[in-house]
Amino acid sequence: MSAGKLVGIVLVSHSKEVAESVAELATGLAGGGTTAPVGCAGGTPDGGLGTSAELIAAATAAVDQGAGVAVLVDLGSAVLTVKALLAEGDELPDGARLVDAPFVEGAVAAVVTASAGGDLDAVQAAATEAYDYRKV
Repeated sequence: MSAGKLVGIVLVSHSKEVAESVAELATGLAGGGTTAPVGCAGGTPDGGLGTSAELIAAATAAVDQGAGVAVLVDLGSAVLTVKALLAEGDELPDGARLVDAPFVEGAVAAVVTASAGGDLDAVQAAATEAYDYRKV
């Protein structure tokens, strides 16, 4: 991790409301103190359902502190959009990474870990491990 800088988290959903609600939940569960920067890229610029490369690029730029950005997504086309942005090479900040994790549980784990000062590898690992959370 860069000295004093936290990993940023971007939540990409087909719905603005879903992205914002998951961000609110994750930051609320991260507890007091310093919370990692969390950005949302939900829906389309006109407020519809879908994904937007422009919103994703803006959200990642907004949360980038130089320690990396973990991007979590909800559904298939969001994955494709983020992969396309990463492949272009100059659309997302250096250190931006698509994280394969469940959207809600992964977001909570990512925000908690990033807020505790974890580096990008630790944030990715925590989010990915959320697949193992059993509910029964």
